[in-house]
Amino acid sequence: MDQKPLEKRQRISTLGQIGLQQFAPYLMNRIMGRYNATLRDDFRKQGLTIPQVRTLAVLSVTDGVTVNDLSVYTVIEQSTLSRTLDTLEGQGLVRREQGVTDSRIRHVFLTDEGRALFTRAWPAMHDAFEAMFDGVDDAEYAALIAILQKMLKNIRKHDI
Repeated sequence: MDQKPLEKRQRISTLGQIGLQQFAPYLMNRIMGRYNATLRDDFRKQGLTIPQVRTLAVLSVTDGVTVNDLSVYTVIEQSTLSRTLDTLEGQGLVRREQGVTDSRIRHVFLTDEGRALFTRAWPAMHDAFEAMFDGVDDAEYAALIAILQKMLKNIRKHDI
């Protein structure tokens, strides 16, 4: 059976017509801004910044990534990430190693101390995550994740 591709849905063209409460990018920014603000004070008490914890979080799941990939995963600009890595490395929380086949490439690894620190930071992150999804059932959460992954695929510039 031959099906025609679905036409792109024409959306309302002005922000005034859409309204902030119906504009997904605005809502996503508000949500992440609130999530980060909730965590900022807790992390500050541990001597950490949001970019540092974000870096430790990614490395706790995907250790040994290149600096370029880490920048994409953490959503941190390269210059900020470089300073963040300098600080984390100086504290003994991460280490950078030259690539085996290309010495210009650096891979970043979490040290045992870095993993322990992230383990201490995780409960606050998990509590904020749980609060954010209070009243959202498993089916709604799965649907949201599927939509977000589709959106990311539509806009991403990297294969990761």
